[in-house]
Amino acid sequence: MRTALIAGGTGLVGSQLLQLLLASDRYGKVVALTRSALPVHPKLEQVPVTQETLSGGQHMKVDDVFCCLGTTIAKAKTKENFYQVDFYYPLLLARSGYAHGARQYMLISALGASKDSTVYYNRVKGEVEEAIGAVGIETLHIFRPSLLLGPRQEQRTGEDAAKFIYKIFGFLIPRKYKAIDSAKVARAMLQYASQEQKGTFIHESKDLQQF
Repeated sequence: MRTALIAGGTGLVGSQLLQLLLASDRYGKVVALTRSALPVHPKLEQVPVTQETLSGGQHMKVDDVFCCLGTTIAKAKTKENFYQVDFYYPLLLARSGYAHGARQYMLISALGASKDSTVYYNRVKGEVEEAIGAVGIETLHIFRPSLLLGPRQEQRTGEDAAKFIYKIFGFLIPRKYKAIDSAKVARAMLQYASQEQKGTFIHESKDLQQF
């Protein structure tokens, strides 16, 4: 029976993905790196997320790694803090997973991610995609959702405004840029992990809408 590790399991996509992982017959054990206590489940092992636990340990001996880490510059307060959460931590997780035998890494990135982007947010996303791709993990799935819809525990003023505009003018927005339900992204991550393909695969937001 396989073991999954999820980082960011209390976030918008991560919380829904965690429930899918726990319900899946594919995984006999799910390790969650988390800052907040999660409901007890017989398949769930909870590990406090710190730089040390991200660096590895017995809990890192897993098959599939699901990285749902992410923040905003507004919440992080500084570019340095944002970079730590959206670049350094996901890369550290990839390196640790690879060192302990993980064969698949599932990364939530963002629509428009590019290391050459003039937008800092998109540039960091593109840089971490490239860095993780160079780690050597057998299978890397990169998910690039557009604006995520769903119930967040935290308030993000900019996103709330964007969602309001989307409700009014959503029919005018090209499919590539349409907001996407976070549950679709979670389902896509589990589905692609189950296919056990080898290589690097990028899944754009418009393609994730089918889930």
